[in-house]
Amino acid sequence: MNPIKVEKFAATDLTELRKELQQAGLDTWQAAELISTFLSGRGYGVSTADLRSASRSLAPSTSTSLQRMQEELEKVALYM
Repeated sequence: MNPIKVEKFAATDLTELRKELQQAGLDTWQAAELISTFLSGRGYGVSTADLRSASRSLAPSTSTSLQRMQEELEKVALYM
């Protein structure tokens, strides 16, 4: 578990990320890169060991809640 408290991302940002994950037709590696870009744009590094797992959890075939997205991002985000 990540010992650093990750900010609560804006619902609009999470909604946009979810939309991109659902509509882009990305594979797991591409989804992981998109998630990494999302986090790095907000000042976070990523735990690459956990990133692919998170990208599978946020798979485009599921309708992931914003709360679940926040939880998954907290698992992989590293404060820079």
